[in-house]
Amino acid sequence: MRTVTLPIEDYAVIGDLRTAAVVGLNGSIDWLCLPDFDSSSCFARILGDESHGFWQLAPSAGASATRRRYRENSLVLETEFDTSTGTVRVTDFMPIRETHPQVIRLVEGLTGVVDMRMNLTVRFGYGNEIPWVTSTEGLVRMTAGPEAVALWHDVTPVGEDMHTVADFTVDQGQRFAFTFVWYPSHEDPPPPLDASYAVRHTDDFWRDWAAQCTYEGPWREAVVRSLITLKALTFAPTGGIVAAVTTSLPETLGGNRNWDYRYCWLRDATFTLESLMRGGYLDEATAWHNWLLRAVAGDVGQLQIMYGPAGERRLEEWEVSWLPGYEKSTPVRIGNAASGQFQLDVFGEVMSALYHSAHAEGVTNQAVWGLQRVLMDYVESRWVEPDEGIWEVRGPRRHFTYSKVMAWVAVDRAITTLEEWPDLEGPIERWRELRQAIFDEVCTRGYNEDAGAFTQYYGSDQLDASLLRIPLVGFLPPSDPRVIATINAIKTSLVDEGLVLRYRTHDASVDTTADATAGVDGLTGREGAFLACSFWLVDCLHLIGRTEDAHELFTRLLSLRNDLGLLSEEYDTAAQRLVGNFPQAFSHVSLVNTAYRLGRPNQSATTPASTTDTRVDTETKTLVPPTARPAAATRHHRGR
Repeated sequence: MRTVTLPIEDYAVIGDLRTAAVVGLNGSIDWLCLPDFDSSSCFARILGDESHGFWQLAPSAGASATRRRYRENSLVLETEFDTSTGTVRVTDFMPIRETHPQVIRLVEGLTGVVDMRMNLTVRFGYGNEIPWVTSTEGLVRMTAGPEAVALWHDVTPVGEDMHTVADFTVDQGQRFAFTFVWYPSHEDPPPPLDASYAVRHTDDFWRDWAAQCTYEGPWREAVVRSLITLKALTFAPTGGIVAAVTTSLPETLGGNRNWDYRYCWLRDATFTLESLMRGGYLDEATAWHNWLLRAVAGDVGQLQIMYGPAGERRLEEWEVSWLPGYEKSTPVRIGNAASGQFQLDVFGEVMSALYHSAHAEGVTNQAVWGLQRVLMDYVESRWVEPDEGIWEVRGPRRHFTYSKVMAWVAVDRAITTLEEWPDLEGPIERWRELRQAIFDEVCTRGYNEDAGAFTQYYGSDQLDASLLRIPLVGFLPPSDPRVIATINAIKTSLVDEGLVLRYRTHDASVDTTADATAGVDGLTGREGAFLACSFWLVDCLHLIGRTEDAHELFTRLLSLRNDLGLLSEEYDTAAQRLVGNFPQAFSHVSLVNTAYRLGRPNQSATTPASTTDTRVDTETKTLVPPTARPAAATRHHRGR
């Protein structure tokens, strides 16, 4: 079977706020999970070949040129194909779901006459289950066990080598509509929507949503597209936001660092809330906040670092043996074993997210504070333990410096909440002592005098891009010499062609006798530059007054977006290609937050980077409590 591999940047995404399809520049939908983001796929060619499922609509003889675009401020995709006989447009979208998920594709002749070919190959179960196909006039039904899909059409499809194909001719002004709908196999196929109405309604939905964006800075187009992408990754019934649409797109081509990102990470909560609130989307921020509260409810000792879109907890990881992987990058993984890891930093992110949410609404409440008290008890008892860290290493647990910093953030936000909402109760003096103890330990054990920087874990001389977050969360001010030294060290030694790596995947200080190529994360091989970390470097450069360097790097990062403004997780500077899962929420959230930060004066002299006041006196290295302020002063209002 023929393998057709497109670069990741050649893909687009369309979605209905419960799942999303990945559409190639060649007119092929190569990835789609139904009915939800984390369901099994019916199209998986992106991780295999044609035998694993796809749906292509394109000129029979190929195209001499191809153009595509999203309609302005919309998630309706238009792809135009030029041929020797004419030009045709394919419009792809997913109507905002009311009952069943649908993908609608409109083929319209723009000039001349174009011969078209449709190839629909459905393979349920991640490319493994061939359905039973039946046809009646205008309808093809495909069934396998509990699942079924229907294709409503105006052509004449036939079976050909286990594919459903149709050849048809499009004249100028002529339109053909194809409606693909998923439904439980024991039901009748839902009738198709009127395609003309559906495309207008879908376009209007996205335009109206985008119009609410309050950002008016110089990068509005990039910010709006990133926010639309973030909205497309939202699971509407619960407000959860998945990290990406895909699984196992590799962090390096041909490598084994391939993970399932169709889940919701608690760590992303703070970053996501910041970007949504800055964009003016308080309803979405509230929905994400409520998802967070439901997800972490229960025994805090059972808290996971990620959950399913509806808050599912069982995310067992397994490998798909029959899929050869994107450009032979194996294994292909479903589920994510990192969900069971102990990652101390997550508690800081959750506490910070709840603090930000209270400020956005101008209020807090006893119920949420009760949860925060329990989280604090857990942090207080476990902050001294090693963990797997922000990067979810699969090697030994260590005392990661960033994890300890975020433990400090958890305690700091709890103290600040008590200071700003005096009606709440908590052991504030004990927490102040704990905050100081964590601070002292990080500054003593996390900072390496010989390396001249904060390092990845206690006793290490290795750098880690997560340490760029130190001034951004308010642990130390941007003007602190140790912060400046760490930023400079990362910019000098932890970059690849100017873009930031998370860390060096090979650490010579680690005992690697069992595997000479293994690194601190317990894995072999390398990975691309991590785009979110590169945005963090922009933030830090701006904070320390290197505004020209910050703008230069930000411009570089914007240039890495594909022609539709989309980013994956990483960028391979050797191959000069996007790598990792796509589109990546963390990358787009970081873009939005950086655009806002660059619009503010740099804070190198006196002002802290976080939304809270600086709590570190750089002369005495002791903590300074913030000035309390009334909650009403922090209320924000939604509007344009």
